[in-house]
Amino acid sequence: MSAIIADDEQLAREELKFLLDEIGDIEIVATAANGIEALAAIEKLDPALAFLDIQMPGLDGLSVVRRLREMQIEPPHVIFSTAYEQFAVEAFRLEAMDYLLKPVERQRLEETINRARRVVAERITEPPAPLPKTAPAFTKLLVRNGARNLIVDAQELIYATIDSGVITLVTAQIEGQSNFRTLEELQAALDSDMFWRAHRSFVVNVNRIREVVPWFKSTYQLKMDDKRSSEIPVSRLQSRRLREMLNL
Repeated sequence: MSAIIADDEQLAREELKFLLDEIGDIEIVATAANGIEALAAIEKLDPALAFLDIQMPGLDGLSVVRRLREMQIEPPHVIFSTAYEQFAVEAFRLEAMDYLLKPVERQRLEETINRARRVVAERITEPPAPLPKTAPAFTKLLVRNGARNLIVDAQELIYATIDSGVITLVTAQIEGQSNFRTLEELQAALDSDMFWRAHRSFVVNVNRIREVVPWFKSTYQLKMDDKRSSEIPVSRLQSRRLREMLNL
């Protein structure tokens, strides 16, 4: 699993990295000395896990999670590591995976990592085989725009994104919310040859990709064919698949 560590104390970063290296199966893709660096690293690298200190200069750990949601970026699984007990309620309100008190004990950290492995494994499991042609994909989608319930052809969908459990559908003409609860449910209802899960927060119509832009650490961004020319991040795993698909 990929992870970042954000803490304003270098010794704390090194100690946590040492423990994670001992436990194994964790690739530290970046470290950050403050919340602003942590935010940038998460946005660019899309790690599976983020170990965040609570009190950091520039942007505290809790605010990093809030800012990601404001930016419509689904946060990684967040594990707070802090010397302060009083922020635990707020941390779990933000759906933190765990809340570790410093000094972090190896056994306690290992329990957290084992739980993270199970959760992440469920999310990256390959999707089931496509449904037989006798069960065609949906041809129409409901888009809720204000008080209106609009019906659009599925092939008109340019991309879909999820933020805080709400799925937004974007076409060339309209944008609104979907009644699907998860991107997995939406994707299962769409034509698998046309729609691709480029990132855990985005499903894109491959026929409406306007440009592929090389990005950080051998990843890419997709410029889509909507009014805003939206830029969609491609996760590191899907970047490898994109290179295979397009022979990049």
